[in-house]
Amino acid sequence: MASSSSPAPLLGLAELADEQRIDTILIDHALQGIRIQVLLRLLLSVFALLSVALEPPVHSAGICIAIAAVYVAWCVGGVFLAPRAGLIAIRFSWVALLLDLVVLVAVTAIASQSDEISWTADVLVTGFAIVPMIAAISMRPMVCAAVVVPTVAVYFVANAIARVPNGRPWSVILLSTLVIGILALGAVALSRLQRSRVVTIGSLAAERSRLLDEVMQIEHRERRELAEHLHDGALQYVLGARQELAVLEGGSPDPQVVGRIDEALRESARLLRSTLGELHPAVLEQSGLAVALADLADSIERRSTFTVSVDTVGWPDGIRTPVDAVLFASARELLTNVVKHAQAATVQLTAEVDEGRARVVVVDDGVGVDPHLLDQRVAGGHIGLVSRRVRLEGQGGRLSVAPHPAGGTVAIAEVPVGQL
Repeated sequence: MASSSSPAPLLGLAELADEQRIDTILIDHALQGIRIQVLLRLLLSVFALLSVALEPPVHSAGICIAIAAVYVAWCVGGVFLAPRAGLIAIRFSWVALLLDLVVLVAVTAIASQSDEISWTADVLVTGFAIVPMIAAISMRPMVCAAVVVPTVAVYFVANAIARVPNGRPWSVILLSTLVIGILALGAVALSRLQRSRVVTIGSLAAERSRLLDEVMQIEHRERRELAEHLHDGALQYVLGARQELAVLEGGSPDPQVVGRIDEALRESARLLRSTLGELHPAVLEQSGLAVALADLADSIERRSTFTVSVDTVGWPDGIRTPVDAVLFASARELLTNVVKHAQAATVQLTAEVDEGRARVVVVDDGVGVDPHLLDQRVAGGHIGLVSRRVRLEGQGGRLSVAPHPAGGTVAIAEVPVGQL
């Protein structure tokens, strides 16, 4: 009965992990949006400063220029500080949007304090059209609506204040306010659309990651089961046959014949052990990646025509990491491809950890590789490297295969490992 209730907590953990992945993607896109916002805001501030500098108002020109200059300085500071603020910048971005409105209204109101015709206020009010664009990038529809609705109201008020120096009739003010209202409505709709798309992308990424995890678990389970079958089946028969031969050595059979049979069985046992080690290396679980790679290199070297040198100086000695299995599987696939395609004489296998990134590097002196041929191999059904690449990317890593400058091929499998 206990087993029937276990899937529920597992499902809850999976859903929590999916939500965390989606939140991460939303935050990443929001941070990109903040960078665009600060750039647009900087352009808006430069527009305000140029408006009062090139078309100075009749009265209080110095005050308008001072306000615009301070606004520019604040926006320049935002260019450097906002990307570093992270979540704080996302959470309080609406404050900056309201400040944009306050500055535009203040400068427009001061520039409008004249009974004479002045183009300053008329130019400044066009800057209100940029505010809905900045708000739409936030991917927060409610925040966007909370900003653009006051923008439409403030735009109408600013035009009403500047009506006398601009010489605009009320009909023109109402129609231009309607245009800003349409822009505001479009900004809210665009913000919702962007958020919906990012959530969809996040859901697909979470589903892809979950499927990759399941594939890796299935592969691990199948390899373990196959290793157990070989160990309990073929290997036991071979070892039993060797024991029987040991009994027959004192009888009539030709010792040379018995010796050859014994050698054949010994070699079969060695090959079976080697296959077991490649399928499911117990040493990987017991001693870690460095020792497992050394055994893998020895096994590959025995059934190939090249020599494999292993360098694990940059790998933490005697420490098991969460990425041992995926890096071992990647190294095995890369070495298998060298056996099949490289025609190499020597291969260098390196494992290292650097700045929270763990990697294995396979360098051979073979015929080299054309990156375009990898796509052709996939079309032909050879998906080993591609599946490795997908699984590494599913864990935040990458797989690169490229020609080596000195000839041959260099392949790098890399994945984040965190603090060890």
